Parts: sequence; structure tokens; C-alpha cells
Amino acid sequence: MAISEHAKEFHGLPVTDFRTAQEKGDLPPAAGTAWRIGLDWDDEKDFAALWGEFLAAVDPSEVGALVLGRWFAEEPESLSVALPLILGAADRLTGLRALFLADVTYEECEISWIQMCDVTPVFETFPLLEELVVRGASEDYEDTERLALTPLRHERLKALRFESGGLPAAVVRAVGACDFPALERLELWLGVDNYGGDWTLEDLAPFLSGARLPALTHLGLQDSVLQDRIAELVARAPVVPRLTGLSLSMGAFTDEGAAALLEGQPLTHLKTLDLHHHYLTAGMQQRLRDALPGVELDLSGAEDPGDNWRYVAISE
Repeated sequence: MAISEHAKEFHGLPVTDFRTAQEKGDLPPAAGTAWRIGLDWDDEKDFAALWGEFLAAVDPSEVGALVLGRWFAEEPESLSVALPLILGAADRLTGLRALFLADVTYEECEISWIQMCDVTPVFETFPLLEELVVRGASEDYEDTERLALTPLRHERLKALRFESGGLPAAVVRAVGACDFPALERLELWLGVDNYGGDWTLEDLAPFLSGARLPALTHLGLQDSVLQDRIAELVARAPVVPRLTGLSLSMGAFTDEGAAALLEGQPLTHLKTLDLHHHYLTAGMQQRLRDALPGVELDLSGAEDPGDNWRYVAISE
């Protein structure tokens, strides 16, 4: 699986591409859409120019959701090129509640090549932010800037998702050390070691305990070759009884992991259990359906359970 399309909806709003709407001369009301700002590969202007046009064309105070597309025209550049421009307009973006950093498809840039930066200032600059999505981490090359986060407290954040083919251990640990009293939804695409995912199972302990996440109702620990081991931890995790949604999708999830879930604490209270992209046998899939009749169960994307080469959905 690869990310082949831009987001069509974000934060409950339809996404409007600013460039397209601008060219058509048909800009919708600023508050009724999630604005996507991004360059095309053949753009002669830079992101700073496009961002300036956006701020001049709409009322920034009415913008509730922003989707950052490609901030580079050709060769990937660090997010540090674009992020300071967004942060610098914070006094004008007083209504901003949701931010998606790097709505970039694989045709524009492979997820492992998306060069991020320290995203801590996002939390510090937008204290009223309710949703943040961060895509990419970049591999640990000497000439690239990597995704980084410093532990902090944020009072209003309700949804946080890191999308990556390899999430650095330092970021996983930093998220686990943050205080997010309002966070309801947390999703981590953990990825693989070959693309920078050097986290360990021990790094997941704060999410499984839920001690720093008192409002959490949906947990996603996804996109891992260790999905069975994660399932074993989830099967006895203290956070599970208060969840309504659980996602162990996108990884090398097999009958072994499913058996651990079925033999562990009850899951019948869940509203949703997302296991899409898996290596389950038909028999185990039926066992799950029979055991969880009232749960919305996603078993789509079945891979061959007999395949010895098992891969995650998102890596390179």
C-alpha cells in the first residue's frame, strides 16, 4: 500500500486546494473548509510566495484547518523551510484548530524521504490546537533533518497521528512523556528499522498504561513487523477497558497475534477494531467475527498467511 491520494477531508471539513480554487476564481468561505496549501513540481514560485498569497486572499482568523502539501517543487527540503512561515502567522491564525503537516503522496515524495524537523514549536505556538497529523520522518542521513519532539504539556489537543515508514524511538518516547489531558485519539505508524523505526516494545508502555492520557478512547499502534508482539501487550494493557476504538492494522499481524487478543482481556466493549492489512487465516478471521459480534471489525486487505516474507503497509 502507498499513499496515492491527497486528503479529501480533514477535521470534519472538506479539503479545498487553494491553488486550484484561486485559479478558478472561486474561493469558498474561509471557515467552511480545510485549506490545502502546496506547490506543484514545476512551480517557479516558492512556498513563501504561495503562503503570502493565501494569507492575502482569505481572512486568516477564519481558517480552522490547514493541510500543508508539498513545500518544495522538486528535490525534498526540510519542513523547516515552511513551518516557520506558518508559525509566524499564528497571531493571524487565531481560529486554527487542526493542522496536517505533509499531505504528500508517494508520487510527489516517498514517505521515508519527507524531511521533517522539530515539531515541538507547533504545540507551543498553537495552544488551542485540537488535531495534529504529521507525515514523514526521513531516514538518518547526514544531510537530512529528522523528525523531533520534546516532551511537553498541551491542554487542548484531542487527536494526534504520526504517519511514518519508520518512527524514531526518540519521537515515540517523547510522545509517551507528553501530558495530553484532552487527547482522545492517538495513532502511531511505527514502521520498520530499515527506514528509521528504531523504537522498542518497551517504548510503547506509556500508551498501554494510559496514565498520561486520561481522555484516550482510541489507540492505534500500527504498521509494524512486531504487530503480534504488540497484540500480546495490548491483550493485558490497562488502557484497553476504556477504549472504544483499537487499531493494530497495517502490520505483519498473524494468527498468533489474533489468538493473544482472543485469550486476553475482553474486547466486546469496543466499537471498532481495525486489523486491515493482515496475515490471518480464514479460520482465524471467522473466530474473530464470532467472538466480537457487536464490534465493527475491519479485516480488509488480507495478505497470504503462508507467505514467509511479511511486510508492513507503509515503509519506504
